Amino acid sequence: MSSPVSSTVSAVTVNGTVYSIPSRPTVVVTIDGCAVDYLTAALNAGRMPNLRALLDGGAFFVDALSEMPSFTNPNNVSIVTGVPPVQHGIIGNYYRDRDGRERQLTEVSDLRVTTIHAALHQVGVPVFVVTAKEKLRRLLGIGGVPTVSVEQAASNLISPFGDGTASELVGRPAPHIYDWDASIYALDIGLAAHRQAGPIGLLYISFTDYVQHREPPGSPLANQFYAAFDDRLAQYLDAGYVVGITADHGMNSKHHPDGAPRVLMLEDILRDAGIPGHAVLPITDPYTAHHGALGSFAWLYTEPVHRERAIELLGNTAGITEVYTGSEAATAFELPSDLTGDIAIAADRHTVLGRSSAFHRQAEPPRHLRSHGGRYEQLIPLIVSEKPSDAYLHSRRGRPHRNRYIHDILLNGCQSGARQ
Repeated sequence: MSSPVSSTVSAVTVNGTVYSIPSRPTVVVTIDGCAVDYLTAALNAGRMPNLRALLDGGAFFVDALSEMPSFTNPNNVSIVTGVPPVQHGIIGNYYRDRDGRERQLTEVSDLRVTTIHAALHQVGVPVFVVTAKEKLRRLLGIGGVPTVSVEQAASNLISPFGDGTASELVGRPAPHIYDWDASIYALDIGLAAHRQAGPIGLLYISFTDYVQHREPPGSPLANQFYAAFDDRLAQYLDAGYVVGITADHGMNSKHHPDGAPRVLMLEDILRDAGIPGHAVLPITDPYTAHHGALGSFAWLYTEPVHRERAIELLGNTAGITEVYTGSEAATAFELPSDLTGDIAIAADRHTVLGRSSAFHRQAEPPRHLRSHGGRYEQLIPLIVSEKPSDAYLHSRRGRPHRNRYIHDILLNGCQSGARQ
């Protein structure tokens, strides 16, 4: 297949890394909430024969780590920029600024660096971004990159990959964001754009994690979802794409045996000890049916006179595994120190953190809650449809496997003529 690239340059430098221009159409798929166990269960159940064939044929598959905190926005942005949050400035889905205002981190102005997609788009590489969640569309579309979301598929135009809207391109209405196949529809938008306009130099597809929040690995719905993904994987491979697959974070159960959420209300714990404080939950986003704003990482704000006592109290609370000052968290998790809270708290594998009982009473937390945000949701898959060159692997020897390196592996390790 001829190169889909019209660029006259051979590489671009983005945030300190040189990326080769793709010589073949390339797609990166970020499966939201995909703990490695989901793939293992579906593979063992025989529901992913195309992925099995890839792996048996020598595809690159490693256990990798996501960024901390393990939430959607910071990880998607790390994947598309190739750098950690300390450089790109997105430390959660939600944060509190220095003036005390709390808001979503979804604006282009929140980004401190450019993306790999924007740099390639600027030099003439056909680039297309499809996201299930509308909340990510602006962040991923900086630099004029064509971007659509499943949520707004009926109104998002797909130019220059055809006329009309994304749903018109696919030929059927988009599922609701809380339907199991919303992410599959994102793959279908990419395939429809390919059929309409020909090979796309770099395609980025980001899922929603409704299925993973709702169902554990190996459940009938989870296996149905991964079987549908496997079907589309085959279609991309048949169309000549080099395929990269990773996740923004994993997922774990966060509930008691009776289904009630296993949650620690941070402001209640502090109040009972006579310590004033305000908790901010960076998992917060518009998708409350997923997680009820309950995740395994939180920021706490309190006056300096109370911090040492608050840190000691929370550090001795069952279910909490890590407590840091804001500056310590910035160092431990590669976060920008000017955006961190006063105290960072991470919970164990099966515990989530909330603000207060009164606050969460306004929206009843989901039963049989599954969520993310802590260390235990950092483990994610990183898969590339073919093995990177030996020279590339040697040059990156000793570097940890992180989701943010997937574009480097695809463009510099797997493309013919890629720089070593």
